This record gives sequence, C-alpha cells and structure tokens, in this order.
Amino acid sequence: MSMVNVDQVSFTFPASGMKIMENISFGAEKGEFVSLMGPSGCGKSTLLRIIAGLVPPTSGKVMYLNRQVRGPTLGMSFVFQDFALLPWLTNIENIKVGLSLTTLTDEEKTEKSMELIDRFGLTGFEDYYPNALSGGMKQRVGIARAIASEPQVLLMDEPFSALDELTANTMRSDIMFMLQSKDISVNSVIMVTHNVEEAVELSDKIVVLSTKPAHVKEIRSLGLKGPRNKRSKEFNDIVDEIYAAIAKE
Repeated sequence: MSMVNVDQVSFTFPASGMKIMENISFGAEKGEFVSLMGPSGCGKSTLLRIIAGLVPPTSGKVMYLNRQVRGPTLGMSFVFQDFALLPWLTNIENIKVGLSLTTLTDEEKTEKSMELIDRFGLTGFEDYYPNALSGGMKQRVGIARAIASEPQVLLMDEPFSALDELTANTMRSDIMFMLQSKDISVNSVIMVTHNVEEAVELSDKIVVLSTKPAHVKEIRSLGLKGPRNKRSKEFNDIVDEIYAAIAKE
C-alpha cells in the first residue's frame, strides 16, 4: 500500500529563478522507512517540506493515500533538525501544540500529552521549559509533539544531526523501538540525513539525489533484516555503495 507518492516534482525559487530540483519521483510504502540523501544544498529539506505540504512544488504533485497534498495534512507530521520548540511554552504545552488541530477537549489533550511524556522518558520535566533540557530531551519533546496527532507518516529532517553521537545512537534505537510498537499510528517514515551509516542502519530504502537541480540518481532497496550489525561485511558493503552513489557524477 502506497502511503506517499512523489510524482515528477520540480521546484524553482520564484524570486531568483534558481531551479532546485526537477522531475523527482519515488514512493514510500506502508511499513517502509525511506531516507533521502545527496550532496549539501541539493534540496533534500525543501523536498521534505514539499511532501509535508509546507511548500508547493513548481510542477508535479505529492499524493498521500491517493489524495493530492495541497497544504499541511493531519496524516503527516514533521520533526525538525533544530527541535523547533516554542521557548515560551513548557514541554507539555509544546507537545499539546501537536494536538491543536484535533477535536479533543483540553483535558483529553493534557491526558494524551502526559502519556507521551511518560513514553519518551520525560516524566518530571513536563512543566520545565525547553531551555532546561539537553539536546536529546528536546528532540524527544519534538518527536512526541509530532506523533501526538497520530499521523500515519512521519517526516524527519536530520533529526539526530544536532546531537552528540552517544545521544544520537540512543535516539535511533528509541525511534526504531517506537515504530515497532503496535500502539503507534506511524506506518511510514521519510527522513533526510547526511549520515550514510545512519541511513543504512534505519532504512528500508534510500533515495540518492544529485547536485542541484536535483534529480534521482539511484533508489536502493536494502533488504537487510533488523537489528542490523554495523560491523558486518554486508552492512559496510552497502555503506560503501551508497557513498559511491552519492559521489558519482
């Protein structure tokens, strides 16, 4: 079952006329984790925002469950690289922002947010402000906010790049554990990353983009079973192949 289908998407900045991407097509199936990779500045984050409905494409279209995306969609949520928490709100209030478009009562929003506080190991910090948290805890709040509305597709823009490697490893494990949980609504993930090892560790499929104007150079289905051994020859062979695909002209 196709959750998201990107169909011949192109984008040109209206003010400068600079073409960022052209004719990009790929899909994300139910249960699939897709990573977008490519050189810096090739438009990966812009493409993710187009998928989310935050930026309209110049041409082409994005389909979510066979409906064209024309703006932000309740079924898809976004996790930002820089956490994007509102500093004047407490952590639980930040999570409740993710429920702002739902029909839940305020009491129900609080109850659901407290459940997420507990799930993400933030108990005791619900009434703290974001500036009192470590980077890893801030991203936990950001992810909790993103899944609060029970989206089916989670879009993540370099969610671990601002974290130290130990915290990032923990967060990757937490994300995979969360996605395997039957009481989580997320069916598919599309993630932008520069980290090849991270992409191979997490992904079912990697979409490699060229320099701008970006086009799809390669779509690689990994076929690796989890949990993945990052020291195995098979894992490292795929890492080398993805590096080569990114570097290839």
